[in-house]
Amino acid sequence: MGKKDRFDYFAAFERQVKVAAAEADILIEAIEGFSAAADLVSVMERAHEMEHEGDEIAHSIYKVVGTDFITPIEREDIIDLVQSLDSITDGIESVIQRFYMYDVHFMHDEALEFATYIKKSCTALGYAMEDFRNFKKSKTFKQRIIDVNTYEEHADTLYLKVIRDLYTVDRENPMRVLVWSQIFERMEKCCDACEHAADIMNGILIKNV
Repeated sequence: MGKKDRFDYFAAFERQVKVAAAEADILIEAIEGFSAAADLVSVMERAHEMEHEGDEIAHSIYKVVGTDFITPIEREDIIDLVQSLDSITDGIESVIQRFYMYDVHFMHDEALEFATYIKKSCTALGYAMEDFRNFKKSKTFKQRIIDVNTYEEHADTLYLKVIRDLYTVDRENPMRVLVWSQIFERMEKCCDACEHAADIMNGILIKNV
């Protein structure tokens, strides 16, 4: 296989992050336009189509990583990064699904703020990924990794607040506490997933300097 025909792993990683960011946009749309859980069917279908697109990208990477004679970074690191990026999209889809499965009757005030942190985390990860193919020479890569971690810290702070509010302000409504505790936990994990992907990228940098 000639050099020009080689699979572009970094371009595939970038596509994975773009899919995750697009999924985050669908989440924000679901929250902003919410009226009733039953009305989310079409939104869930779009979210699942986006998740399927992410799976297709991941499968395209798995298809070549085991047979390529030379890979730009270690195969194990490629697989770990692919899985971590895929988990972001999966996690966001699961949030949308739970609005429907739990038949939420209202959209929590902090849901949009949390979804915005998820989108910002995906966007920051996208910027870091743009630098990833040149991570050895890039002067901005490390800061962009830090930016992802910063948004995850903001999400952690928000998570602490919303869970405490549920168990204090809403303590007389146990079903609301149960449902929104689980939804917010999944939203927080989406930001964790972005940070995990960034940490893998940073680990690859450390191993290759």
